[in-house]
Amino acid sequence: MKVGIHLPQYGRTAGPDAVRRAAQAAEALGYSDVWVSDHVIHPAAQDYPSPFLFDPFVTLTWAAAVTSTIGLGTSVVVAPQYHPLWLANTTASLDAMSGGRLKLGVGVGWSEAEFDALGQEFHNRGRRTDEILDILQACWTSDPASYQGEHYSFTDIRVLPRPAHPIEVWIGGSAEAAFQRAARHGTGFHLIGLKPDTVAEPVRRLRAEHPDPNAFTISLRTGWDPQGMDEDEIRRELDVFEDAGIQYVVAAPWRSDIDAWLRSMEMLAGITGLTPR
Repeated sequence: MKVGIHLPQYGRTAGPDAVRRAAQAAEALGYSDVWVSDHVIHPAAQDYPSPFLFDPFVTLTWAAAVTSTIGLGTSVVVAPQYHPLWLANTTASLDAMSGGRLKLGVGVGWSEAEFDALGQEFHNRGRRTDEILDILQACWTSDPASYQGEHYSFTDIRVLPRPAHPIEVWIGGSAEAAFQRAARHGTGFHLIGLKPDTVAEPVRRLRAEHPDPNAFTISLRTGWDPQGMDEDEIRRELDVFEDAGIQYVVAAPWRSDIDAWLRSMEMLAGITGLTPR
């Protein structure tokens, strides 16, 4: 099982120095990728997530600039809040500048207030996301690219440079539509917050619909933090997740200062058996 770590992109720990130190530590400790979350705006009445949240693509660019080999991932980008041509250009540029290190976790979002603030329709966000995923592939692989859909249309648009490698797209979510979207568009599925007693059924379904584990990655974002959990509990969960067919875990420490965050990363690397680089 591969293990990634969330960067200190949010809350009291967040800042340029914290992101730099965590990204470099993750690379040295043997983590596979560093990850970020995404909320374009934060309505004041909304109590989750932290309103102090650095932009995901700026954060990953900062992390890429201070590392050389570790992967970069979004957990997850709210795709329908972006224009697809902007998203295609930004992701292609980030992948090209980082030497082919980007994984793109994609979700449809859950906060209607965020969509209202952006002047966007909430209830068609899934259909728009399906079109966005088609547009990303068209722009990443064709020059020029054209697309004619219900929500987006363009002809002979050039999006250059192209990505440095085929960007993996992991679909995030738990609704029926997310599973269908993964079957059509995804190279992986990014589960969030499941525990050992709830993980088996979604993994069974995903594996039945995508039986080749080399072509489809099932990942899970979890709240593993050895300074707030029993280490044996983490080991037990890791064993159950791996037996169920989870191939990748993204852990998100809860610490409120960077030294404690780095300590949690070091402890988790030891518990999960990572090999330092």
